[in-house]
Amino acid sequence: MTDVQRTPVAIVGAGPVGIMLALFLDRYGIESVLFNAEPTMEDKPRGNTHNARTMEHYRRLGISGQIRRLGPPADHTLDIAYFTRYSGFELSRLTLPSPGERMRALAGTPRTDQTPEPVHRANQMYVEKFLFEHAMTRPNITFRFGWRVTGLKQNATGVTLEAESVTGGARETWRAPYAVGCDGGRSFVRRALGVHYEGPGSLEQEILGRRATAAHLRLPTFHSDVFTGRRAWSYWSLNPDLVMNLIALNGRDEFFLLTSSVDPDTTNAAELSSLVRRAAGTALPVEVLSHRPWTPGAALVAERFTVGRVFLAGDAAHLFTPNGGFGMNTGVDDTANLAWKLAGTLQGWGGPGLLRSYESERRPIALRNTAAARELNTGLADIERPRVMEDDSPEGATARARVGALVRAYGERTHSIGVQLGARYDGSPLIDTDEEPPSDSMGTYTPTAIPGGRAPHVWLDDWRGPGSSLFDRFGPYYTVLRLGPEPPPVKELEAAAQAAGMPLRTLDVEDPVVRDLYERDLVLIRPDQHVAWRGNALPTDPGDLVAQVTGQRAAGAARDGDSA
Repeated sequence: MTDVQRTPVAIVGAGPVGIMLALFLDRYGIESVLFNAEPTMEDKPRGNTHNARTMEHYRRLGISGQIRRLGPPADHTLDIAYFTRYSGFELSRLTLPSPGERMRALAGTPRTDQTPEPVHRANQMYVEKFLFEHAMTRPNITFRFGWRVTGLKQNATGVTLEAESVTGGARETWRAPYAVGCDGGRSFVRRALGVHYEGPGSLEQEILGRRATAAHLRLPTFHSDVFTGRRAWSYWSLNPDLVMNLIALNGRDEFFLLTSSVDPDTTNAAELSSLVRRAAGTALPVEVLSHRPWTPGAALVAERFTVGRVFLAGDAAHLFTPNGGFGMNTGVDDTANLAWKLAGTLQGWGGPGLLRSYESERRPIALRNTAAARELNTGLADIERPRVMEDDSPEGATARARVGALVRAYGERTHSIGVQLGARYDGSPLIDTDEEPPSDSMGTYTPTAIPGGRAPHVWLDDWRGPGSSLFDRFGPYYTVLRLGPEPPPVKELEAAAQAAGMPLRTLDVEDPVVRDLYERDLVLIRPDQHVAWRGNALPTDPGDLVAQVTGQRAAGAARDGDSA
């Protein structure tokens, strides 16, 4: 009989979402085991964008600096440029700073700037490798690469997983109080739970619609012989014959190709090489390192994120079109929400409502974000490419101006800071407020400490380095902020938290800028940096507040001290 091995949390899928969940759990001192059917890390390019919120999560783990060294060099511009052909006419360009310029600009931002960690462009394959190597150094994380989970059952006390080696046929049985499926769009865990996706699939449009092709290319002479002007991060070629996007991977010779201009089921290296040469408008050497089909336009969300003791995160829970770069980033935010709830439950201070809140908080965000990505993709459907646009004539110039304006409007909409920072958990049983939440917007984010949303950011000094951000002062679990020159005492809340086992740090910040932004003398911040409660005095029964934010009871009526 096979010996049963045990772990507090079993994670199926060791992509960036699975590894980030393990790293967050490690931060809370919780052990986990990650199963991955592939024997090694995947080396195919996928997502390219680590948005401002994901970079904040990396900062919490102390790794944002290392990740910023991945991807194009610090002096490589991050422009998004549109051409008829790469040796032809430039249609439009969104001029964006290089990674180095972006970080240096932090010194001149207002103290209440809301992007302490600006968006970073680095392909997922580079970041996955770093996350894996970093996770390998952590004492609470065990990897089972080359082990496919083939069975999953659960009962009232835990989850049993059957795993099989993909090389030798060896089998293992694991038992865990909780399991999480981070195993992608074809998730075994989701299917084992009988959970289905809901929502629309691919878009029937010519530009990044239907089923498409993604490829990893090496173009050794692209910057020396084809495109010698100001470099870009994203190079679009749009003309009557084809549409494709080349994304710079290393800033030198490697690129990520996305196109709907070939059949993904029949295309080969020769056809892709020909496509790139046609997009360039000239002959150039092309090496196709890999290619695969993908489906733009999908906006699919699992009907359930939680079944018993098993949870879904990342692509297993929601499947995106890549427009806007929301997919992996939404998955990372899933893990930031789930990890502390698993930790609290396993450590004994979390009540029965804590893990139940994962689905009620994260599924609405998945619906919001998949809809936003699909809306961005539909914007490409209206872009016509008349043949005259390639003519060196007044009519050609008019056509190019019209197409250029359309693609520029599309590009500007992809910088959706509201999606990145504006996720809110309004109506969650863990949030205590009777205040009206702000309106949602894809393109704008207005900081507010109304409970439910991300805590507003403030720089506490002019250095803008580690320790300068208010976020750097938050504890790993709950933090109660005492703001202004004479904030009320919180000893009763500290005592109630201690009695319930709830980990709580008290942080005094006299700075009037912080008090003005948060608008109350006392603010309770959750482990995921979302505001749980605020007021000018403690509630009449602080123990009741502790019970609510730890999932020990459902939300109740407003308490004394909640008003301004």
